[in-house]
Amino acid sequence: MFLTIKNVVVALAVTSTLAVTASAQTSAPNSGQRGPSTATRPFVVLPAQSLGDLERKLRPENKAEDLIGGEGMQLRVAIQHEKDHAAPSGELHDASDDVYYVLEGSATLTLGGKLDAAAREVEPGEWRGKIVGGKNVEIKKGDLIIVPRGTPHERNTVGKDFSMILIKIYAQPLPAPKPK
Repeated sequence: MFLTIKNVVVALAVTSTLAVTASAQTSAPNSGQRGPSTATRPFVVLPAQSLGDLERKLRPENKAEDLIGGEGMQLRVAIQHEKDHAAPSGELHDASDDVYYVLEGSATLTLGGKLDAAAREVEPGEWRGKIVGGKNVEIKKGDLIIVPRGTPHERNTVGKDFSMILIKIYAQPLPAPKPK
């Protein structure tokens, strides 16, 4: 069987979902024996045509569309589009890994190094600041990038048009949204 990078990304997302779901095993009532878990959310099948339609819908603006994620999840999958966007600062996640699969276009990533001494925690475990000593990497259609937790990273699309699949894997389930 021939596998494309897109198939590998989908397999990674499915495997991650299964791993997260497997950690939510339940016990049979009053039996003392474990039983199979039950799905916490419906499965998602997004044919290539639907994925392409969604990507085109995002193109006029810099925005993202979540396909899966939210309260109680340890996984977020989104389609993201950026054009002529300069990140205001680098970021670092204490408790989540990022996987990018580039659908169209190109971007410049700055990866590694450290956040400067003025870095600030903008929400628990999410840091922003200037990256010092990072490496610039040009990414393009078909590239797969894995950004482990604790890695400073920044994406720049100035003068470029860029679309990707973002897979974010959290160490712990996401909390419920805060009331506004």
